[in-house]
Amino acid sequence: MEISAHLRDRAGEHEVRVSTAGNTRPLVVGAKAGGRGGSINGGELLMAALATCYCNDLYREADRLGIAIDGCEVTATAMFDGIGQPAQSITYAAKVASSAPPADVEHLLAETDRRAEIHNTVRAGSVVRRVAWREPSA
Repeated sequence: MEISAHLRDRAGEHEVRVSTAGNTRPLVVGAKAGGRGGSINGGELLMAALATCYCNDLYREADRLGIAIDGCEVTATAMFDGIGQPAQSITYAAKVASSAPPADVEHLLAETDRRAEIHNTVRAGSVVRRVAWREPSA
């Protein structure tokens, strides 16, 4: 399954579209007040990706394990020490609202940690390489 993001930035305009398996939709990110670039940065988006992945995967794994959950909260944090430096000390924490026994909820949290794709991608240190530009599909 291909997952992608496309960003177009011009003076005062910042447009982001995301796509999973051909299902494209907008992601609202405003332009910076100065008009060049996005109003949020890549580190914030990376932390949002980690938090969102874990949240969505909690529901998926809860269904798989037969554990009822009413909601969750996830916080992801990283330290960036300077321009061009990779993130250090990436951490996240999650809280699940559930009537299930605490041991079941802990099992759910651990299983989700083991299976969360974005977390596993960051942990694996995947190769990132620049390729030639091609126009995105509509």
